Amino acid sequence: MKTAIDRLLNYVSYDTESDEASESCPSTAKQLVLAEQLRQELIELGATDVRMSEYGYLFARIPATSDEKVPVLGFIAHMDTSPALSGADVKPRIVQDYDGGDIVLNEEKQIVMKVADFSFLSKLKGEDLIVTDGTTLLGADDKAGIAEIMTMAEHFLTHPEIKHGEICIGFTPDEEIGRGADHFDVADFGADIAYTVDGGALGELEYENFNAASAKVVIHGASIHPGSAKLKMKNALLIGMEFQRLLPTFENPMYTEGYEGFYHLDVMNGSVEEAQMDYIIRDHDRAKFEEKKCFFADAAAFLNRKYGEGTVVCEIRDSYYNMKEKIEPCMYLIDTAEAAMRACGVEPIVVPIRGGTDGARLSYMGLPCPNLCTGGYNYHGKYEFIPVGALAKTTEILVEIAKRLTVPVALQSAHPSKPSRN
Repeated sequence: MKTAIDRLLNYVSYDTESDEASESCPSTAKQLVLAEQLRQELIELGATDVRMSEYGYLFARIPATSDEKVPVLGFIAHMDTSPALSGADVKPRIVQDYDGGDIVLNEEKQIVMKVADFSFLSKLKGEDLIVTDGTTLLGADDKAGIAEIMTMAEHFLTHPEIKHGEICIGFTPDEEIGRGADHFDVADFGADIAYTVDGGALGELEYENFNAASAKVVIHGASIHPGSAKLKMKNALLIGMEFQRLLPTFENPMYTEGYEGFYHLDVMNGSVEEAQMDYIIRDHDRAKFEEKKCFFADAAAFLNRKYGEGTVVCEIRDSYYNMKEKIEPCMYLIDTAEAAMRACGVEPIVVPIRGGTDGARLSYMGLPCPNLCTGGYNYHGKYEFIPVGALAKTTEILVEIAKRLTVPVALQSAHPSKPSRN
């Protein structure tokens, strides 16, 4: 049997970076190369109904070995890596028996992961850590999740004596650019309940996430030669800076944590004549989220009264909502995951996601889907790493969850099943 570590080291060799500028699905054809590798691997393992959609979604099933009527369980991970940093030519390295100090990732480029910057490192002393060479991300987000699900699948397919219900497996493209659920066919997937395996440190369990919106502000100025600009020029860049100052100073990602929401200016560019600002708006509380969007629009309206109607054009679009209200009717999913973690010697850490997952959107599409840890840290950057032990332990947790959900009592609070796939 292959280990999750073996699989991860193989999967990170595939460049699967997604591309927000692309309109295709998947956004990059290279994601399909990994999808095809996974398809072949699932077939060789003996999974059934292995199929890939025209959009690159890969689904498969592990047949039930129990006669009990229980909900069909799904595990989901995404194949793409973040465009925040290159995922090409990844050079993973295992730091064995980590000594608890700073880790030199790249001596030539003087790239060092420092305990002063990442204090949690000292708690991992003695573990083996898979790190990068400091020039790319690692890709454990979410190839660790894929590796753990595949290893769980092999465990059940080679041990048919272990009782469990039917298990559905789903690997999706383009999660990192917010499109992972765009073409996810919930009915075809076939699960009644599911978990995304896309979280962080070992033990993390999440069923609350931000309500999220994206906002685009376009500012129409008037460029006049500065020598004769008095009372004529409207500097779009300066109006943009004024717009930002109208937003609450401390409702900014750099000042927030936990359940605190924010406005985040992600991109700003332009000239005196025209400027554009791209924001994201986030809050766990739905009422506060709606208030934030209204405040944002009011700031634009104020500047239009000051500089003339049409100067500031503001467009706000909702992205996803807090999955909590969809998970609360079936909290046995959380109870089961907590019990499974403890049975594997891991203390569960229930935390709100300061972001979103495919599971948030899938929960609103009829598939209750909280998020499980993968064991990794520092995603989306050159300091990304994952402890070897966390990969193995997360795989154990997935196996334990599937075994524990082979109990009819779970049906009492399960989400209503969708029609079976023929």
